[in-house]
Amino acid sequence: MVSFSLVLIWVFFLFFIPIHGRLLSYNTKPHHLLAVSRISLPPSLAPEAAVSPSYNADSTKNKVATVFNVLSFGAVGDGVSDDTQAFKMAWDTACEAEQEEEEETIVVLVPRSHSFMIQSTIFTGPCKSSNLTFKVEGTLMPPDGPDSWPRNKSKRQWLVFYRVNGMALLGGGLIDGRGQKWWDLPCKPHKGVHGGTAPGPCDSPVAIRFFMSSNLTVEGLKVKNSPQFHFRFDGCQNVHVESLSIKSPSLSPNTDGIHIENTNNVRIHNSLISNGDDCVSIGAGCYNVDIKNLTCGPSHGISIGSLGMRNSRACVSNITVSDSIIKHSDNGVRIKTWQGGSGTVSGVKFINIRMDTVRNPIIVDQYYCSTKSCLNQTSAVQVSDIVYSNIKGTYDIRSPAIHFSCSDSIPCTNLTLSEIELFPAKGEFMSNPICWNAYGIMQTLSIPPAFCLLDGTPLGMQDRDVGQC
Repeated sequence: MVSFSLVLIWVFFLFFIPIHGRLLSYNTKPHHLLAVSRISLPPSLAPEAAVSPSYNADSTKNKVATVFNVLSFGAVGDGVSDDTQAFKMAWDTACEAEQEEEEETIVVLVPRSHSFMIQSTIFTGPCKSSNLTFKVEGTLMPPDGPDSWPRNKSKRQWLVFYRVNGMALLGGGLIDGRGQKWWDLPCKPHKGVHGGTAPGPCDSPVAIRFFMSSNLTVEGLKVKNSPQFHFRFDGCQNVHVESLSIKSPSLSPNTDGIHIENTNNVRIHNSLISNGDDCVSIGAGCYNVDIKNLTCGPSHGISIGSLGMRNSRACVSNITVSDSIIKHSDNGVRIKTWQGGSGTVSGVKFINIRMDTVRNPIIVDQYYCSTKSCLNQTSAVQVSDIVYSNIKGTYDIRSPAIHFSCSDSIPCTNLTLSEIELFPAKGEFMSNPICWNAYGIMQTLSIPPAFCLLDGTPLGMQDRDVGQC
């Protein structure tokens, strides 16, 4: 028999504690926050957040989590309805929430078993909590192609996180960029199925962009078919990318997996990227970047650059790529710069990398040009202090295994090769490495042997100002 005191407690919960929205836990903490969306004012009070001490133990490390479920803010999650406003309200409410305990995590939850369509949106900080998690368990998708994109929304970006500090983008869910209709736009030629050209995007959105943000973690997500870059980090610092799966077709144009620009102290670890452009591309202003245990391909490889476009200055330093696999790709590890630029690329290490049927496994191209109309220019981004160690596997015989094409006026210097073993993927013919104005050494005899490297330091380099960074 149920005691009279238990009955009184049950009646109290039924009639005196209102339930706002869909709560994830009955162990609730009253916040009564007014959600002030940066899109428009909400019609009523925002739902209370749920408090779940055991929520997502892997990502929150058993800390108390205050959860803001987007369903509680009016999101439908049927894959058709526009859920943008609900996401903005959930974000703005979470962003304004203060941690009541030092170990508390503020969570914006995108629940599983739902598909959410949202428009191009900027999630703006700074937020009051430096421990904010955007947890994707369901599916996120943009409008289906350029014809469905609102005219007043930017076609260059979809989800943007701006001026946030201490944020984590986590989850086992899916971010689907629905890129096919963008790739088919008749604007930019790209490689076709049979070696010809095919149409590609003009202004196409980057799926996820972090801008002027710090102390970021991106982990565990599946991302596919972005119209353009899948991830882009601009002006960020202290970035940790872990255990991502990024996939798009091998012929999809400009679909870089992860692009970083003016960003430092970056770790990209334990991830799988298969796409139509670079797995990782490193732009100007980047330093202290560690890429480790990456499986890359089919793709265009891992690239530093392109740098120095339109006579610009580019500085890149202290980059390490290690313990990774590159397979069935147009390039392996690449440094590419335009003529006419200035600055330096230095302190780069490519260590313990397995190549599987890769064109241009090792390449420096200081004559990079995306069209056929580039003019010869004297100035260049200087490339120096580059280490290639323990790079083994097979290469596509259409290109040489090693290719150093350096500037006429500013040579590549201090290139170091050791334990290089690259064999033809088909046949027995082994092409000789190509070197142009490239200075360096073989610490061990490479296969194929890079006897084309020049010894020592070029005359006059010590006294020249080549745009040091």
